[in-house]
Amino acid sequence: MKLATLKDGSRDGQLAVVSRDLASAHHATGIAGTLQQALDDWNFVAPQLEDLYATLNGGKARHAFAFEPRLCMAPLPRAHQWLDASAYPSHIERIRRARGAEPPDDLRSLPLVYQGGSDDFLGPCDDAVFANSDDGIDLEAEIAVVTGDLPMGASPDYALEGVRLLLLANDWSLRALAPAEVARGFGLLQAKPATAFAPVAVTPDELGPAWQGGRARLTVECLRNGQRLGRLEAAPGMHFHFGQILAHAARTRRLRAGCIVGGGAISSEDPAQGVACLAELRALEIAAGGAATTPFLQFGETVRIEAIAPDGSSVFGAIEQAVAELERDAA
Repeated sequence: MKLATLKDGSRDGQLAVVSRDLASAHHATGIAGTLQQALDDWNFVAPQLEDLYATLNGGKARHAFAFEPRLCMAPLPRAHQWLDASAYPSHIERIRRARGAEPPDDLRSLPLVYQGGSDDFLGPCDDAVFANSDDGIDLEAEIAVVTGDLPMGASPDYALEGVRLLLLANDWSLRALAPAEVARGFGLLQAKPATAFAPVAVTPDELGPAWQGGRARLTVECLRNGQRLGRLEAAPGMHFHFGQILAHAARTRRLRAGCIVGGGAISSEDPAQGVACLAELRALEIAAGGAATTPFLQFGETVRIEAIAPDGSSVFGAIEQAVAELERDAA
């Protein structure tokens, strides 16, 4: 099934069920008010949401209305936890080598994961607001999952069974700030502003055979000002599947229902597929000619990210955002 959170003036929004073709929706009022409420009692709530989903797809939902992504918040507008991995070795290898550094020796044996801010996510059409255009504003298109409760020490197979939903994310990055933060040895903070999510969360079964082995076999397209940056296959270059990433995260602590875990910027060994972030494009330029020629994003530019199923349909709806300057008076 497909779920979304509609703006209603509150911090957590109103849960809605969305039709498979993303054309219509229906409030989940009476079943669960928010997506977090549904996740907290998933075994009881999910079957009721599935019934409403079937009714909506059958054209028999009495109070259905047209689905409008611009009225959506992130599916989980705020979460108890947001962890992001880097499961695509080609992404790390290219970026590290472009700045004269070698990738970690254990890059292919141990997942790279950092903990990001989870108290303020952006909706699919919200402006992405930044303080300084010189900070190296960059998009990062990635697939993420939402978990149920997972125990400490969960195995990869067990963890994979705990995946409740899949998401499409734009994990905004400020590339000019990251090197200094990493060099200080205490993780990323200012370099990772609020992440944005596509309007719809989907259950793994919704993907059918496209959800296989803990990877989403989807095509992800990234546009900058309407010009294609990449059209990438999300599964082949993903070295660690989501079960492995979740097990790594749960090695020393529990993960609670509503934890969001990203797979990192999608990357392909085949440069012809393009890129899901500008840092990787610049790294390829450096490798080819010694210098990066593509600038990072500036105020007024737009990005669009969408995941396409094997049948050509949009899975999560699109992320469509403008890069905007912080209003100093408001700050």
